[in-house]
Amino acid sequence: MNLRNVAIIAHVDHGKTTLVDQLFRQSGTFRDNQRVEERAMDSNDLEKERGITILAKPTSVDWSPDGTEENSIRINIVDTPGHADFGGEVERILSMVDGVILLVDSSEGAMPQTKFVTGKALKLGLRPIVVVNKIDRADSRVQEVLDEVFDLFVTLEATDEQLDFPVLYASGRNGYASDDPEAREGTLTPLFQKIVDHVPPPQVDPDAEFKFLVTLLDRDNFLGRILTGRVESGTVRMNQPIHALDNEGNIIETGRASKIMSFRGLDRVPVEEAKAGDIISLAGLAVATVSNTIADTSVSVPLQAQPIDPPTLSMRFAVNDSPMAGREGSKVTSRMIRDRLFREAESNVAIKITESDEKDSFEVAGRGELQLGVLIETMRREGFELGISRPRVLFRDGENGREEPYETVVIDVDEEFSGTVVDKMNQRKAEMTDMRPSGGGKTRITFSAPSRGLIGYHGEFLSDTRGTGIMNRLFEKYGPYKGKIEGRKNGVLISNGAGEAQGYALGPLEERGILFVGHGEALYEGMIIGENAKTEDLEVNPMKAKQLTNFRASGGKDDAIRLTPPKKMTLEQAIAYIDDDEMVEVTPKNIRLRKRFLDPNERKRQSRAKSAA
Repeated sequence: MNLRNVAIIAHVDHGKTTLVDQLFRQSGTFRDNQRVEERAMDSNDLEKERGITILAKPTSVDWSPDGTEENSIRINIVDTPGHADFGGEVERILSMVDGVILLVDSSEGAMPQTKFVTGKALKLGLRPIVVVNKIDRADSRVQEVLDEVFDLFVTLEATDEQLDFPVLYASGRNGYASDDPEAREGTLTPLFQKIVDHVPPPQVDPDAEFKFLVTLLDRDNFLGRILTGRVESGTVRMNQPIHALDNEGNIIETGRASKIMSFRGLDRVPVEEAKAGDIISLAGLAVATVSNTIADTSVSVPLQAQPIDPPTLSMRFAVNDSPMAGREGSKVTSRMIRDRLFREAESNVAIKITESDEKDSFEVAGRGELQLGVLIETMRREGFELGISRPRVLFRDGENGREEPYETVVIDVDEEFSGTVVDKMNQRKAEMTDMRPSGGGKTRITFSAPSRGLIGYHGEFLSDTRGTGIMNRLFEKYGPYKGKIEGRKNGVLISNGAGEAQGYALGPLEERGILFVGHGEALYEGMIIGENAKTEDLEVNPMKAKQLTNFRASGGKDDAIRLTPPKKMTLEQAIAYIDDDEMVEVTPKNIRLRKRFLDPNERKRQSRAKSAA
């Protein structure tokens, strides 16, 4: 078969999407004069803003070893996210491919996410091609990185065949790959050739009945649901009768293949038929979702989907009940929030939704703060208003009692900050498992830490390391419960009434701590307006205005009030900052912090009840 299916996997920022850009250019997918954005595969607005891949996306290039069209080979490539929070995207697409390109940074080496996705790929029996990327970096350490990758494969119990992996040395940005680590120019032809030689063609049966496992779900305003996956057997033609089966073999719905689309570069192109082995998108069904089998109506046995690791963290998404509710968003009811969340859970298999008894809030469980933060950010841009609780980890009952999730934390810091980081991680009940120099005056420290202790630590970590530290986290295991972990040390400043913040009142309040609001901002009772310098919460009046009288101030003139610009938090910072009795109010225009109970008397009652318990 002149077809290869391959996924590119790597840790975040190791250059996957940039390499795909160059594969497009050198395979002739783009015209010479065509204007193409950098990281063309990151098409989502949030992906462009954050510079990370969030969604796994298939694409394809046609490459010919001798430049002739007759010998052209189609290579279907799946670009995957590198961040651990989006690991669910990687887990399910591995069933679509027959090989993986493992990209490793020539300086950073094998990082936590590299371990996670490589382990999944090796378990499925896929044979990786290792590409050491960014070899032109001044601090590259190619041979050490290769040794790390080999050790990682051994740790992950790779077979002898998988340990005999081919290696290429590349610079994705400059568009060359070579067998020689000293190469500094060339093309990606060696990589194309290695994919064709090393990745086997799809092992499928073209003569059997049509079967197709859904791995990605998308929506189109005109076509409805678009289901993406690999055709495992047979051929599907336009308007062919098909049905959808769940994992137990029950028929979910019956319909026709109203549209079949194949991938050509960045575009989905309509085709009349698709054969076994190809990655396609299919429209025509209204209920079928991820992990369902789409098949010919004569098929009754479904394909088995890969199991997905369970979520480890949850947040409560509630209807916004603040005094400012409904002023900025267009979607504010619990029914709208419910429909949107359940729609998300359909396409994102790593998310689980549970409805509360009161029907006004939903428990949303996922892999991490970033994954749930991206969901909240997407919803607020769509016009939703929400009240978000502090993240909490999901415990489970083990053989020896209560267990909680642990994460492997790999931290790269300048040597001068390593003592502070170790001390802070110890306070969070983390255990150091490794510490060694990583070159350039930096130290790499590895911890095994309970996920609970890491909630809200990232901002503090950046302050402690003057913004130079890099922290990477990955789910490790469920382990014994570590007991109480100290949370935020400082209390907050709480507004004692509703109105507009006044500079006259905010000036003296700056001495009390750090302010989150500026002059003229609308406030309400129970809203958090700043961080107290002391440990307890403090109710203050930020609306107090200067009395206008005909008496002159002593000294002949009034002092001008100079306010320090308020600290404005991003959504992730706000979620990480709040305590158990606080919430984040999220609207399309604002992110506000507030107490869960706005009435001060109710807060005291709750506090007394908690102390008594």
